[in-house]
Amino acid sequence: MLLLRLKRTLAVVASWAEVEAAAPELAERVKERFQSTGLALLASLRKDGSPRIGGIEPLFALDELWLGMMLDSRKALDLRRDPRLALHNATEDKEVTNGDARISGRAIELTDEESLERFSRAFQAETGYAPPPPYHLFKVDVIELMFLKPGGDHLVIESWRDGEQPKRTERR
Repeated sequence: MLLLRLKRTLAVVASWAEVEAAAPELAERVKERFQSTGLALLASLRKDGSPRIGGIEPLFALDELWLGMMLDSRKALDLRRDPRLALHNATEDKEVTNGDARISGRAIELTDEESLERFSRAFQAETGYAPPPPYHLFKVDVIELMFLKPGGDHLVIESWRDGEQPKRTERR
């Protein structure tokens, strides 16, 4: 059990730019699903290990996937304690007509002025206003992507894991 936990802790991770280079078509589909609504659900782990889910507005900019959060929000404190996370796009309908996208990875908190300024400029360019300080800023190091979409009478599942080639599976 300890060895398995250690392997998970040492999982290989990639910046968003590395994901785009390794699996460009899948990365584009996943990014488009998140950007279509601008909203996502963030799964983090509470202090007792139970899951927490909350809304978030991820930002794909400057070759990174950024997560900005209110100062001392529960999800920010969760990620500071245990950086493992999962993001799921905001689903639009129960038929999943436009697909579902998921990203798994680790949150890396950034506190240096240069990163905060870069994020602030990118956020303002995207939204038209600067993020209200103070806030927590994380970038996501990606471990895995998944995109699921109906394909007629079956589901088409595309996935990628860092260090591997993209995969396509059809389930009936």
